[in-house]
Amino acid sequence: MDKPFQTYDDTSDAATCAPRLAALRAELAKRGLDGFVVPHSDQHMGEYLPAYAERLAWLTAFTGSAGASVVLKDKAAVFVDGRYTLQVKNQTDTQLFEPRDLVAEGPQGWIPDNLQEGAKLGYDPWLHTAHGVAHLKAAAEKAGGTLVAVESNPIDAVWSDQPAPPVTQAKPHAFNLAGEQSEAKRLRLGEALKKAGVESCVVTLADSVCWLLNIRGHDVPHTPFTLAFAILHDDGGADLFLDPAKRNPDLMAHLGNSVQVHAPSQFSAALDATKGKSVLVDPATAAAAIFDRLNKAGAKIKQGPDPCQLPKACKNSLEIEGMRKAHIRDGAALARFLAWFAGNAAGGELTEIAAAETLEGFRRATGVLSDVSFDTISGAGSNGAIVHYRVTRSTNRTIGANEMFLLDSGAQYPDGTTDVTRTIMVGEATPEMRDRFTRVLKGHIALATARFPDGTIGMQLDSFARRPLWEAGLDYDHGTGHGVGSYLSVHEGPQNISKKPVMQPLKPGMVCSNEPGFYKTGAFGIRIENLVVVREPEDVGGERPMMSFETITLVPIDLNLVESSLLTDGERGWLNAYHARVRDVISPLVDEETRTWLDRATRTI
Repeated sequence: MDKPFQTYDDTSDAATCAPRLAALRAELAKRGLDGFVVPHSDQHMGEYLPAYAERLAWLTAFTGSAGASVVLKDKAAVFVDGRYTLQVKNQTDTQLFEPRDLVAEGPQGWIPDNLQEGAKLGYDPWLHTAHGVAHLKAAAEKAGGTLVAVESNPIDAVWSDQPAPPVTQAKPHAFNLAGEQSEAKRLRLGEALKKAGVESCVVTLADSVCWLLNIRGHDVPHTPFTLAFAILHDDGGADLFLDPAKRNPDLMAHLGNSVQVHAPSQFSAALDATKGKSVLVDPATAAAAIFDRLNKAGAKIKQGPDPCQLPKACKNSLEIEGMRKAHIRDGAALARFLAWFAGNAAGGELTEIAAAETLEGFRRATGVLSDVSFDTISGAGSNGAIVHYRVTRSTNRTIGANEMFLLDSGAQYPDGTTDVTRTIMVGEATPEMRDRFTRVLKGHIALATARFPDGTIGMQLDSFARRPLWEAGLDYDHGTGHGVGSYLSVHEGPQNISKKPVMQPLKPGMVCSNEPGFYKTGAFGIRIENLVVVREPEDVGGERPMMSFETITLVPIDLNLVESSLLTDGERGWLNAYHARVRDVISPLVDEETRTWLDRATRTI
């Protein structure tokens, strides 16, 4: 077998926290700083980071995909959201880093009560957005302190074995996969810049750069990004700031004459050359350092959303067709895995890592797997209750009898990105397990079958998925749905489906996850996740056309956990129709043994 895409080595060790925290504090003292803010980000504000940018994990041993830390002279805190409340306590030294709520409080809520008057709090302006810095500045000033930008990151000064920045080959993303030429995208967006009275736009998000120029790379684990900055001009031309080591003849021919390619070291000079020019920059996604440079240069800054994000999310017909094909291919791989799992889990010797490795093997057997789309969440029993659990050699456990197994995984194929979660029963389920699972299923069906008018935001649909749990006094502490890219990030904006008031309406062509869940700490976790595409409005006989969702994930839902008496006739009909579709589409693609299992797994109830 080729080298696996996912490794299971322990990347964190709470024992490292004390010496690393001491080294950072010593470095801060040398610089005359009383504290420092450590976000989980790189200069492109990515969720998934190259190894050299994992500064938060290096310092705190917390390896989640979202978080922050504030280090002061005599105390420190680490901030995580609801997905990671259990994980952070298992990973970090809580005597040194007090776990706090990232969403309800965040650094901006903690700093006023803990930063001493007159203290200088440092931050790296390349790792915080302009919006983020504004919140930190207000918090520091409320405490009577001062927020200070550093010229170089103090963690880099004490991280002796810090990896080098990644250098992988950037490559063209073909038209039959992208569905639109880069030139057409650039001309379309350039025209929009003209109408807005803007001469250029600084593009900083890696997914935006890759989408705009139809390029991909492997600079980030599990996400086909090439890390680069770009400046788009109102005539459709662009400047790309890309490491020369990432370039190749195919890439340069693909980019053409309208895209000028420069070394990353020239990016600052390009910002300096904007004196008197109107430049669009997104304060929610661009590093504060970029605003600082533009302001110093005398540019006319117009703040506004990254213009690539919405058109990228609203996928064209070729991209959607590619996503469908990827999910059919992925569904066949998962069917083979689930049939294998059914025959091996009951023996009591199967481990979480063995399950994840076997699933990766079935995906590799497709012959077109580029990578997994994130580290597989393979959680048995109580580990399944850790929402974003990452199995390692030290946490790996056997999947036991009469317990649930939660498997959240995905794949990166050149024609589409997948993300699917199934909760599987090994042995006999308790009445509580069946009740909770069926309530999650009812919420999943409610969202899958939702109809909604143009202008609806995800927050308005979020409660559809939660109501069956709410009726029993239950809930879950993560969003119900996130955007998914087309051979890009498994998490993308600007849309989502959650309790958060994200004001971006759901638009046709958007791909979202549908993933309600329930987690009983120390016992089990449940999540049922499919990906859905927002459909064009259709006339359903009312006063307004309505949009809906098309489910594109094709993987059986474990009927051994369904309490049929809790389902309405409509819900039962949806489940039977979904399983009939899974059976019809996937059966011709799998071996006879898997087909036999699939017939049983998709039986009518």
